[in-house]
Amino acid sequence: MKSERSYPIYKVNKKAEASLVGGHPWVYENDILEFPETEPENGTLADVVSPKGAYLGTGFVSLKSKIRVRLISRNANDTFDASFWRRRVEYAWAYRKTVLEPADLSACRVVFGEADQFPGLTVDRFNNILVTQTLSVGMEKLKPVLFPLLAEVLRADGQTIDGIYERNDEALRAKEGLEQSKGWFELPGENHPVSTQTEICENGVYYHVDFENGQKTGFFLDQKYNRRAVARLAAGHTVLDCFTHTGSFALNAASGGAARVTAADISADAIAMAQRNAERNGLTNMDFLCEDTFELLPRLEKEGHPYDFIILDPPAFTKARRTVENAMRGYKEINYRAMKLLPRGGYLATASCSHFATEELFIRMLHSAAKDAHRQLRQIEVRQQAPDHPILWGVPETNYLKFFLFQVI
Repeated sequence: MKSERSYPIYKVNKKAEASLVGGHPWVYENDILEFPETEPENGTLADVVSPKGAYLGTGFVSLKSKIRVRLISRNANDTFDASFWRRRVEYAWAYRKTVLEPADLSACRVVFGEADQFPGLTVDRFNNILVTQTLSVGMEKLKPVLFPLLAEVLRADGQTIDGIYERNDEALRAKEGLEQSKGWFELPGENHPVSTQTEICENGVYYHVDFENGQKTGFFLDQKYNRRAVARLAAGHTVLDCFTHTGSFALNAASGGAARVTAADISADAIAMAQRNAERNGLTNMDFLCEDTFELLPRLEKEGHPYDFIILDPPAFTKARRTVENAMRGYKEINYRAMKLLPRGGYLATASCSHFATEELFIRMLHSAAKDAHRQLRQIEVRQQAPDHPILWGVPETNYLKFFLFQVI
């Protein structure tokens, strides 16, 4: 450890030391053995050391969260100036250029929080707009330095960025003592666009994106290659896309040559957007249902509708450990109903975007649903989130999306 350090010091217990050495960047308040003599300012930097005083890393302090420190570096020689953060942005963008196809760079996640060493920050690119969500006080304080760098780095690479829009209307901000808000970030000396809507193209399908009012940052980018996998199987099939949201899986299936696609969602606004996207892409082999999937699947089973490909991509049924059991019952219900509805030889795409519904729990649920439905699952593919949402080993929170493709026999 460097001898001269100006940052306050938190000494942690062996449990926290093991977690940090294993790659996790969070220090919980309960794992701190010794606090600094003078409490640091909220959102500023502090060092973390082991029970024996060995340097473990430097991170942002959050005085109102159970997560007291979020590491941003494990190098005692780092200097956290604008050049440091520019390198971090350049590193994140270079990674996307490596792992994504060139056509996908205009609609991708540029920064994925802890997986990119920007704790609590999400940055999505929708064509000419960057949409951010800031969930840690350290990142909130860094915005005046970091956000102009985001635009500069991408523009230096020839990318068109016309503005940065903040979607901070997220309840989790309260845990950091931050208020909810949304609106344009004012880049120095620049005017932002008037419209809060844009258009993206993914897998050759065009989508209207309302980044002011759409869910999360406006569009879910993590399933881009899973949608392509569905499109490859869809040709000639009759497809039911449940929880369609703005129609992404349904549109890929329809553009992939499905005989007919029904897009279903409980939200009338989502269905309207899905219809708009279908019209934009000139897809006429689609119809739309505004209905609750939990009621739709049993009804269709009774009526005997001839779908031979069902897609289940629900919103997260659980965002906390205490509700996992109820969530798994929900996942089982819709998967059981889909398996019963499908003819033998039909196809099922099923997903979960909840970190707490682990792959082990999800697989166990699928086995149980298949057993109760008297069906057997022939696995085609097991997939995860697209690589612009990287999974950082040692940080299980970054590993959240499960996606399975089966033939049901």
